[in-house]
Amino acid sequence: MLFRTDEANLSLAEAGRPWAFDAPGEEFKLAAEAYRINLAHLFDPMMAVHTSNVEPLPHQITAVYESMLPRQPLRYVLADDPGAGKTIMAGLFIRELLMRADAKRVLIVAPGSLVEQWQDEMFEKFGLSFTLFSREQVEQSRSGNPFDDIDLMVARVDQLSRAEDLQEKLRLSQWDLIVVDEAHKLSASYFGNKVNKTKRFLLGELLGSITRHFLLMTATPHNGKEEDFQLFMSLLDSDRFYGKFRDGAHKVDVTDLMRRMVKEDLLKFDGSPLFPERRARTANYKLSDPEAALYAAVTDYVKEEMNRADQLQDGARKGTVGFALTALQRRLASSPEAIYQSLRRRSNKLKRRVEDEKLRQRGQSLAETQGPNGFGNVSDDIWESADALSPDDYENFEEAVVDQATAAQTIQELEAEIIILEGLEEQARQVVHSGQDRKWDELSKLLQNTPEMRDADGRQRKLIIFTEHRDTLNYLAVKIRGLIGNEESVVMIHGGVKREDRRKVQELFRNDPSTRVLLATDAAGEGVNLQNANLMVNYDLPWNPNRLEQRFGRIHRIGQTEVCHLWNMVAAETREGDVFQRLFENWKSSARRWAVACSTFSAKCSRTRASKTC
Repeated sequence: MLFRTDEANLSLAEAGRPWAFDAPGEEFKLAAEAYRINLAHLFDPMMAVHTSNVEPLPHQITAVYESMLPRQPLRYVLADDPGAGKTIMAGLFIRELLMRADAKRVLIVAPGSLVEQWQDEMFEKFGLSFTLFSREQVEQSRSGNPFDDIDLMVARVDQLSRAEDLQEKLRLSQWDLIVVDEAHKLSASYFGNKVNKTKRFLLGELLGSITRHFLLMTATPHNGKEEDFQLFMSLLDSDRFYGKFRDGAHKVDVTDLMRRMVKEDLLKFDGSPLFPERRARTANYKLSDPEAALYAAVTDYVKEEMNRADQLQDGARKGTVGFALTALQRRLASSPEAIYQSLRRRSNKLKRRVEDEKLRQRGQSLAETQGPNGFGNVSDDIWESADALSPDDYENFEEAVVDQATAAQTIQELEAEIIILEGLEEQARQVVHSGQDRKWDELSKLLQNTPEMRDADGRQRKLIIFTEHRDTLNYLAVKIRGLIGNEESVVMIHGGVKREDRRKVQELFRNDPSTRVLLATDAAGEGVNLQNANLMVNYDLPWNPNRLEQRFGRIHRIGQTEVCHLWNMVAAETREGDVFQRLFENWKSSARRWAVACSTFSAKCSRTRASKTC
């Protein structure tokens, strides 16, 4: 209240009024809109959906807004089937956390072949500018730790797992959210009662310790071994999953830590199936007489060398030799060209070793010079190397082991093995030059006589062919180009193709009408989107059925509108063929049950080094 006596103390204010309402109207509107967006999540619970360049599907919305966002903090495995759009779910989750101010610093860790794809999709679909980590950032960082300087970052899993100096810098940083793509690579296993932790698994433990929210993404979380699965889940909750799994006495409910939806359960908004039907067939063939004779001869050689390997005192070297011989036998089932080239390279490498050892040792035992470390310290259990290494590195690693690992203890034993190899090499060369390749004959019939292979104009439809070995890849390229009659009709992706060139190959396969067939090893088994094709052939079958699912996920994914067809090439009279044929018969009605059973079987085979009985 003012009185007449207060007039002397009052003055007229000319400037500095807090509510003058004379600011430019456009700027006021922008400020008000910015404030509205900042609080929008309070009124619009799916604000990230409406501000992103995506059209999410029901299962993606439920994953983010029902399964993930309510969990504070989030420790979770997103394990929907391959091709279900897990990257979209992760992007929506990241954007929602950023808009709610629940996260500022986000790190995405992915395989090297996928980091640029992550960076592109986060920017194009969600407007988020993630920085790709590189060694140069360490040198350019003002603080010396780029993990502290950059809030939104994408990093390569193997670059971090193999570099202790980077892990030390990472350990000093703190993150609000860390997302790991293809998280099944963070594997560990029991070797007896000892936990064999790979470098990637140790990285996973580190990542889990420096973040509030921890999201693991994988389409194949379970490899059929419950103890390994529980080790994997210990990355999220080490207390709950502590100690070795005991069958029947150690079962843990993971529904609060993991979401798993298979493609058959995924629907559109109108209730119709999201994915088209997929049809798998087995293309059986019978070896020709020369091929059968070669198969028997190489199998006898593998058996004999396995028996010699069993007598070795060095357990690690015994495993290396067993791994090499098993891989050699699998190449025998791939193609005559693959086994011929493998035998030739192995013979030449062992000859070179004899020459070197004669000069250097003069008859000294070879056992001192060819331990497992000669091939790199991959894992205590070499049979886990396919999971421990990237597909690119595994191709090169297997090549090196197959070429050189031997059970020979002396130069004389090595020379005797070389004589056997030379005979097998000549036998394989004769099979190659005879032109008798029943497996190729079966594929040729598929390409020429199968109605699904042709479009309305009679042209070869887009087709992906997977093989295990680069020699078979090159061999098939020549054959198929000759069959189609066009050099440009076939493109290839394998471990030796650089990332930038892989992008070009994918673009050619998607958009170039003259490019009809993509030949690939498992280097193209993850993160490659090729739903413009609906046909696939497994020329070679991997022992790990999870890789089969990853392969089929390249074409059977969101955006696919055609029925997907898959042909598995199997020689029924070989040991590999017997294994897969029995599994196909017993579990063809359920791909998931088959995957678990097959994985358990292959694990048992490799654990007992029993390729000769498999």
